[in-house]
Amino acid sequence: MKHPALTGIATEVFARNPERRLALLQAVWPAAVGPSLARRSVVVALDRGILRVRVPDATWRKVLFRMRGEILNRLRMAAGPVAPRTLGFMEGPVPEAPRPEAPAAGPIDVVAPSSVRAAADAIADDELRTRFIQAAARYLARFEARANPAPDDPTPRGSGH
Repeated sequence: MKHPALTGIATEVFARNPERRLALLQAVWPAAVGPSLARRSVVVALDRGILRVRVPDATWRKVLFRMRGEILNRLRMAAGPVAPRTLGFMEGPVPEAPRPEAPAAGPIDVVAPSSVRAAADAIADDELRTRFIQAAARYLARFEARANPAPDDPTPRGSGH
C-alpha cells in the first residue's frame, strides 16, 4: 500500500533529478532481485522510464526477462513514483565481487521534521523506518547548513558548494 506522504517525499527528493533517481534505483535493485541476482547484474542507466540492466550472458538475460513483472512490482514498492516503467537487459561484464555496502552513517544531531516522521509511520519494518528517518534528517540538514553557514564558513550563501 502506498502512503501519500511517502510518495510526495520520493517525488520531491528523487524524481525530478535523473542522477538521484538512478542512484535510488541502483540502491534498491539488490532488494528487488535478491542477493544472487544482484551479484549477476548491475543497473547502468535510466532512459525514458526504461531501467537498463547489464547481465553477464544470455542465460541471465532470459532469467531476468522472465522475472521482469515481479522485479518491477518490487521496484514500485521500494521506489514508488520513482520506479521505472519497464526494464531493458544487455549483456556485458558484471563485477564479480559483491558491491561494497555504504559506510555506516555516524550519529546525527538533527531531528527529522514531523512530516517526515509521519510519512515514516507507513514503513512497517522498524530498522528500515529508523534508517529512513535518519537519512531524511541528514539530507534536510545539508540544506539547513547551506542556508545558515557557520560564522567561520567561507562558503557564500546560495553558492551550492
